[in-house]
Amino acid sequence: MNNYELPLFEGEFDFDSKLICGVDEAGRGPLAGAVFAAAVILDPAHPIVGLRDSKKLSEAKRDQLAIEIKKHALAWCIAQASEKEIDQINILQATMLAMQRAVQGLSVKPELALIDGNRCPVLTMMSQAHWLERIHPEK
Repeated sequence: MNNYELPLFEGEFDFDSKLICGVDEAGRGPLAGAVFAAAVILDPAHPIVGLRDSKKLSEAKRDQLAIEIKKHALAWCIAQASEKEIDQINILQATMLAMQRAVQGLSVKPELALIDGNRCPVLTMMSQAHWLERIHPEK
């Protein structure tokens, strides 16, 4: 159950032959309510046009892409940590818990989890924290 520091951008990890999930959270900013996390393994055979930072998309486009992701992804899961859990363990740890639950809830086990953020939850596979915009910057 260790996290591994991977030299992802130095060509030492073969992205093409591995099952990789992306993980992100929502709900850390509000003063009340649960925190949610989603994990998804996209299918390289069914690319989804228009995927980018959800904050840069209209609500209608996000809703449309959510349908496409759920239809074409190899696996996806949305999980949460409750308000009570946030109060007990703090928002950061509750976010890590929601991310962990989302990855564990995938119907297909990934070999690598790319976390949109600056730290990783404890997972049973390799994980790497990066702001996803730095992985696929706008052109």
